[in-house]
Amino acid sequence: MLKRSGISFILICIASVTSFSQSVKLFTTTQALKDSVEKKYLDSGAHKYSYFSDKWNLYIDSAIAITPDDDFLWEEKAMPYFKARKYEVGMQYLDIAVQLNPKKNLDYRGFIKCVFSKTYKDAIVDLEGAEKLNGNFTMKEHPYSFYIGLSYLALNQLDSAELFFNKTIDVENTDGGAALVHFMDWFYLGIVNYEKKNYQIAIDYFDKALTRYPDFSEAEYYKSICMNKLHMKMEDVMKVYDNARADFQHGYSFTEDNCVYEKYPYQLSPYMVRSDNIFSIMP
Repeated sequence: MLKRSGISFILICIASVTSFSQSVKLFTTTQALKDSVEKKYLDSGAHKYSYFSDKWNLYIDSAIAITPDDDFLWEEKAMPYFKARKYEVGMQYLDIAVQLNPKKNLDYRGFIKCVFSKTYKDAIVDLEGAEKLNGNFTMKEHPYSFYIGLSYLALNQLDSAELFFNKTIDVENTDGGAALVHFMDWFYLGIVNYEKKNYQIAIDYFDKALTRYPDFSEAEYYKSICMNKLHMKMEDVMKVYDNARADFQHGYSFTEDNCVYEKYPYQLSPYMVRSDNIFSIMP
């Protein structure tokens, strides 16, 4: 465990994160020491416990006391707060990670702002900054442009959202052809056109998403709304709507890793597919 001086150091650091973040760059510990500390305090320590355990936090703080210039430790300290929806608390620690290593952490902060704290304008700034540093790199299954598009969609800037979702598809096509295009790209292009009232175009995109993920309840749900807006046969509309309800109830929804913690834009909720909520698809 920590010596008394190490504990005192932690208390000083955590009590004054802002001032500490300004001085942390004075430390220049070696990579070998960082690796050794991470092995001892993360691999054999914090990672054996839940994110929300007091022991997780104690091990992280112990490691930071030894190698305060290790950006990964600050990222690990921030993460449980984001998952607990304590965004401002977590962000002060993630900000230190970004200051220490922006090339590695700026994209992650943009992702957190987009998906977790939902501060979309700030997310765009971070993600565009990360793109300047790294190119349109892939993070959490998607290029940066996907999250920029998602942010613009949430801001109701539909043309910009469409531009960046198409940019995402171009990147994926270049990297691996049509097989690498993620079904979420087609889904969100469908949503953009649904919001623009281009209902047939939206249906075409939802069908592309359903080709890759046939039980995708959100794609079925919004497709049924578009079908109804186009005054298609009600029996056809209700067939798609009923499939959406059944598939949602069986868990066929978003597959993003973090959707268990945070709702993504246009992700269904149980209320939306209740049997007495059919009115939601009416004009």
